[in-house]
Amino acid sequence: MRMIFGMIGALALFACAEGAPDQSTYPTLSGDAPIVIAHRGASGILPEHTLEAYTLALQQGADFIEPDLVMTKDGVLIARHDRFLSTTTNVSDRPEFADRKRVQETFSGERDDWWAEDFTLEEIKTLRARQPYAGRSKAYDDQFEIPTFAEIVNLAIASGIGLYPETKSPSYHAEIGLDMKAPLLDALSGVQVPVFIQSFEAQILRELHPLTEFSLVQLISGDPRAVMAGHEPPLEQVGEYADGVGPYKQLLWAEPGLPSDFVERAHAFGLAVHPWTFRDDNLPEHYASSEAEIEAHLAMGVDGLFTDFPETAAKLRDAGNKR
Repeated sequence: MRMIFGMIGALALFACAEGAPDQSTYPTLSGDAPIVIAHRGASGILPEHTLEAYTLALQQGADFIEPDLVMTKDGVLIARHDRFLSTTTNVSDRPEFADRKRVQETFSGERDDWWAEDFTLEEIKTLRARQPYAGRSKAYDDQFEIPTFAEIVNLAIASGIGLYPETKSPSYHAEIGLDMKAPLLDALSGVQVPVFIQSFEAQILRELHPLTEFSLVQLISGDPRAVMAGHEPPLEQVGEYADGVGPYKQLLWAEPGLPSDFVERAHAFGLAVHPWTFRDDNLPEHYASSEAEIEAHLAMGVDGLFTDFPETAAKLRDAGNKR
């Protein structure tokens, strides 16, 4: 395992000094308590991928903040879940950008939208973030900037929270002359907080493997199209270049209430398991509560989990660790 696991151990020792239990009761790969990864920040409460959402996640007990990364026209990494901007920014209300809207082919088909790679950083900085999920508060829409990855790294360094960046569509960016690897590694140069680098595309992780000591995580959706494209190889191959896997949480179950052997197989290959995404307001019907869903996954030995509501997961993890 790379240096991240040693750094997580150091964080565990710090937690013990603060009065937390000194040994996990969960069957994780390392024996440490599972980590709580704030999915796009505390995105269940505030507009996702903003410094404010990441700061709230830190206050709620998250161990890591997760910035999804895309690139601007001038080659700067910014935090957006998608390359298109209409769902998470106010770009549609900006008449000066009306002519930027265009049809683009995506993994899910054609989409008519505004695309991050058509904007300079200066232009991106004039936009404001919005909450994309129906049913979540819009009270903070149009208040917060879109942050650069450099700004997020500075926040993590200042606060001591871990970083869990994801490279979004790296092969597409490379095709249009925007290589994500160099700016990603440059931004992380000298960083001493724990870091995982994740992607759905295996190729960029293979390329990063000899270039960095930070741990790498292969995301796994289970989508047959991704498997056929070679983006998501089987677990036995993932261990050749990565230290963990981030599976869609349904892959951990053979059927509702009956765990699959996914966690056991991943651990056998030395891979940490960080499933996604747990949401207090979007509960699978066979769970009585979000707490019950999280506890079921913690009990099977996952090494961490992605959540839009880090406070819920952190409290459950800490309570279970004290049993």
